Amino acid sequence: MTEILVPDVNLNSVCERLEHCCMGQQQTPAIKRHTNTGAKLWGRVRSKLLRQKLDPQTVQSKNWHMDVIEMNGIKVEFSMKFTSRDLSLKRTPSKKQSGVFGVKISVVTKRERSKVPYIVRQCIEEVEKRGIDEVGIYRISGVATDIQALKAAFDTNTKDILVMLSDMDINAIAGTLKLYFRELPEPLLTDRLYPAFMEGIALSDPAAKENCMMHLLRSLPDPNLITFLSLLEHLKRVAEKEPVNKMSLHNLGTVFGPTLLRPSESEISKAHITTASDIWSHDVMAQVQVLLYYLQHPPISFAELKRNTLYFSTDV
Repeated sequence: MTEILVPDVNLNSVCERLEHCCMGQQQTPAIKRHTNTGAKLWGRVRSKLLRQKLDPQTVQSKNWHMDVIEMNGIKVEFSMKFTSRDLSLKRTPSKKQSGVFGVKISVVTKRERSKVPYIVRQCIEEVEKRGIDEVGIYRISGVATDIQALKAAFDTNTKDILVMLSDMDINAIAGTLKLYFRELPEPLLTDRLYPAFMEGIALSDPAAKENCMMHLLRSLPDPNLITFLSLLEHLKRVAEKEPVNKMSLHNLGTVFGPTLLRPSESEISKAHITTASDIWSHDVMAQVQVLLYYLQHPPISFAELKRNTLYFSTDV
């Protein structure tokens, strides 16, 4: 994961000047500019900047890398640092009683009186509205400061959250959704069922695997299951645009598999696994395969799963 910090005090003015340069001599009426225009413009050029500056030495260093980029005669100073996967994948339960990040999904849905957390619904809606054709959606990182701003807005239930979403770079919104799932105190597919998912995906008999994998979904708590099915259908719709956005089912499985399945820190300790890199090297491919299995499966209905519960034990 790469973090980029650009001095906020200069970002809007710099990007507004960039916008003016790009407009050339066109005469346009004065319009009211959103306060986040700078962040939006920065998001548009972010990918180009990263490709230019992410060299192997930068990635291997744990220190902040200072640099300057000049565009149309305007200099932008920024700092960049690579964060190892050990830290970016770590689940840390929240100690606060409010907010949504780091809080159990059952607590959030009960508080909101919803089936799927508001943050999930809104991020999915915004991505499908204007990001589904974006090349590398969910793979390309958003600007860290934008993601943190959205996180704070959802945590405090800011009344202007819909305005923020409509004005924010789409990769920041996609990154916020990934961050929400990554910061759940336990994975969406739960710690309890994790060993069974690992065993089920390894089955060689197709019929046995189908029965096992569907049975595991039926065993999830309702908020987890409904949210998972909602995300699943969304990711399938994203993959339908693969010729445009270059995000196949396998790419999406690679991005979201570990996020939805990686065990919490307490479970890793019980398994006597000392570092996140151990879990990554041993189980990451299986985690990707679990999600890919469901992504490639025909549509899964919550009602149908629950009807079939009558014929199966829920003990795994």
